[in-house]
Amino acid sequence: MPNSELQRINSFLSAFARRQAARSVDLPGGFAVYDDAFAHSRANNQVIIDTTVASEALPAIAEEALGHLPHRLISVLDDEVGMACAQPLIRDGYTHSTYLVMLHAGPAPASGAAEKLDLDAIRIPLTRRWRGLLPDVDDEVIRHLVDRREARRRGADIVHFLGARTEEGEIVSWADLYLDPATGIAQIEDLITSEAHLGRGYADAVLTTALRLAADKNCGTRFLTADAADWPRHWYERRGFSVVDHFHCFERG
Repeated sequence: MPNSELQRINSFLSAFARRQAARSVDLPGGFAVYDDAFAHSRANNQVIIDTTVASEALPAIAEEALGHLPHRLISVLDDEVGMACAQPLIRDGYTHSTYLVMLHAGPAPASGAAEKLDLDAIRIPLTRRWRGLLPDVDDEVIRHLVDRREARRRGADIVHFLGARTEEGEIVSWADLYLDPATGIAQIEDLITSEAHLGRGYADAVLTTALRLAADKNCGTRFLTADAADWPRHWYERRGFSVVDHFHCFERG
């Protein structure tokens, strides 16, 4: 994959984070984003490193930026920089996760069976999903994790929430689609299917719809991110996605 395309993807990720934030602050090697309305959401209150940074200095940079919060999240978009920062951050008590940037190759599907939705339409299944993942947190935390999706509308020129329904009308699979037609980039994010409906084609309906909508807007660079240690990466590979890069997340608290 050309370095220029990777740079465009990383630029898109950085720009999305800045645009959806309520405020951002420049830091050595990157920036911090904040949104007090979703204080319990780590993704909305984190440090993002998108250039080179002195690895030994990063724990102190993050502490100054995030010291008022109960959590620490640092996303390092460059693979080499992320690997260099791993040991200093691990020594400082952070856990390290690697994520994949996966690019869709080949033609987009002819059509898809999912539909565009507003946030209210997926609020109930999304709340149920988060409650299952985090059974011990209070209602305010769950509300922040659900409602933060609305802030994502600021992140890209076009943002769609997509969902697939059962014959009875229940939404059982959903995802975000972020489109930037000016640069030809589309990101598919947070594709989730309720556990009771796995293996029935609902996620395929959402994914194919997202790819079709991206192609219709002339977005030839269609990508998503996936946990390197989790099974969905293989599901995506069977559907035409391949790994083109890695980025790194470090969490504490």
